[in-house]
Amino acid sequence: MRKLLLAALICTPLVAESNEPAKRLEESAAVFSEIMSAPDKGIPDELLEKAQCIVIVPGLKKGAFIVGGQYGKGYLSCRRKNGRGWSAPGTVRMEGGGVGFQIGGSETDVIMLVMNQRGADKLLSSQFTVGAEGEVAAGPVGRSSTAETDALMRAEILSWSRSRGAFAGIALKGATLRQDVDDNQALYGKKLENRDIVTTGIAPPSSAAKLLALLNRYHTRESD
Repeated sequence: MRKLLLAALICTPLVAESNEPAKRLEESAAVFSEIMSAPDKGIPDELLEKAQCIVIVPGLKKGAFIVGGQYGKGYLSCRRKNGRGWSAPGTVRMEGGGVGFQIGGSETDVIMLVMNQRGADKLLSSQFTVGAEGEVAAGPVGRSSTAETDALMRAEILSWSRSRGAFAGIALKGATLRQDVDDNQALYGKKLENRDIVTTGIAPPSSAAKLLALLNRYHTRESD
């Protein structure tokens, strides 16, 4: 009996840990749904339709920004090769960066759109520093992307943040995105690189169904 109890106590944290990435997928879906359902206050549909990849990091902690520690975790997904639908999600960790993230509130949600293949290739590397290796701009807010200036059209990445209900474009610079193969293992049963998840057509986990369904509501992007 003692051995069984000890085994249960040892295994319980592991089960909880393995469920954390799935829970974060649900949080990412909720963040995206809430932002896109806000009338005239979400990401312009035209930009989402043109995007090559999307990154969603829900609930970044303000305290972590101040000490420069780990900001939080989220997911990326990219268009499939044929331009129809979105890939299974890969996990990311966001670290570093400056005080630009601290726009108020205890938590901040971040969404990034990667607008071309060059940016996608950088995003799918094992580590990518936003602003240092890719051009980034604050994304416009609203259903019409009439604010597409030359700077926006040149940007590889457009980014937004939401804190205390306020949603606005923010030019992320200095933040590092790293893939998290441990969380990928929790979702897929083995340590996969994000590039492999996105490019090989691997089946997504069931916990990603809601997020992918939301992404697939938007028009497909034809392959280049």
